[in-house]
Amino acid sequence: MSLFIASLNSGSNGNCYYIGSEREAVLIDAGISCRETEKRMSRLGLRLENVKAIFISHEHSDHIRGLPVLSRKYRLPVYITDGTLVHGRLSDQLLSVQSFRAFETVTIGELDVLAFPKAHDAADPHSFMITRNGIRIGVFTDIGVTCDELVNHFRQCHAAFLEANYDEEMLANSRYPYFLKRRISGGKGHLSNKQALELFTTHRADYMSHLLLSHLSQENNCPQLVQDLFAGCAGRTTVTVASRYQESAVYHITGL
Repeated sequence: MSLFIASLNSGSNGNCYYIGSEREAVLIDAGISCRETEKRMSRLGLRLENVKAIFISHEHSDHIRGLPVLSRKYRLPVYITDGTLVHGRLSDQLLSVQSFRAFETVTIGELDVLAFPKAHDAADPHSFMITRNGIRIGVFTDIGVTCDELVNHFRQCHAAFLEANYDEEMLANSRYPYFLKRRISGGKGHLSNKQALELFTTHRADYMSHLLLSHLSQENNCPQLVQDLFAGCAGRTTVTVASRYQESAVYHITGL
């Protein structure tokens, strides 16, 4: 048994992550247009007909921008909390809404999806674990701190999308106003390169095969900087930086 994963886009301009088996898949967030989602999945050889549901982490526009059109066109159920639905002003834009709760597993065919709360400046934000026959994939972005729940779930992953949003020095010296710097680094914003690296080096499982570093800031980070930072301690884990401009490759996660 295995899972296939890909980042369709990752960054403040839109986020969408694909996790699926040979027959069934889910999308985590829908922050790029329906047309771009279709194009990128087609280039990867992934079938939108295999997608059975969309899970929404929180209401910020870079996570829901493409949701109404995509969900209506393909008649996909949208799993979303009540708070995210209201604050995202999505109630009248979706055909099929299913509520989920933290720590309650939602089964989509062969896939089990578990959500847990995260620290972010949104109404009711969640991270996700997707499991199939013991293979576990984490989607951990838009996180202010490495809380106990994040640590607990990260250490179980065979592969993960993990936020590495900003370099601390680049953010400190950036043109951003002080209040925005505080929002990003203040505990309910985003995870820094340093925080992500500490989580990875301290808590990754020996069997983690792939790590996709995600949601990099355009202004306050550099893909090569992050890649180099993780390269020295990657070990047997394949570390890739997810792009804010194009889809990643499709990675086959076997758990072996």
